[in-house]
Amino acid sequence: QVHLVESGGGLVQAGGSLRLACAASGRTLSTYAMGWFRQAPGKEREFVADITWSGGITYYADSVKGRFTISRDNGKNTVYLKMNSLKPEDTAVYYCAARRPGVSRNVGNYDYWGQGSQVTVSS
Repeated sequence: QVHLVESGGGLVQAGGSLRLACAASGRTLSTYAMGWFRQAPGKEREFVADITWSGGITYYADSVKGRFTISRDNGKNTVYLKMNSLKPEDTAVYYCAARRPGVSRNVGNYDYWGQGSQVTVSS
């Protein structure tokens, strides 16, 4: 079992930056690929970014490419999402999640989820 806890969300003005962290306990994350998703009110949960277990390959949604960076520190069992040039449309609850290597990045393929961290970007 893997327990994920997000932190680092908050309120920021448009153009600002935040860094989310996702700390894992209960089992090492080193064999899992990790993803970040977000869900805005009234919308479906959407993919934001993903990183392989080694950290060697990353994936991003087109809407965040060039602004967000996903990274991981397996020694600390922690995954990060650095968000720059934030826009009001980035406002959402952000979730981290873990998936087994080799499965696709569909939301249903992530086995473990955090409780979410609110990010609010004011205009």
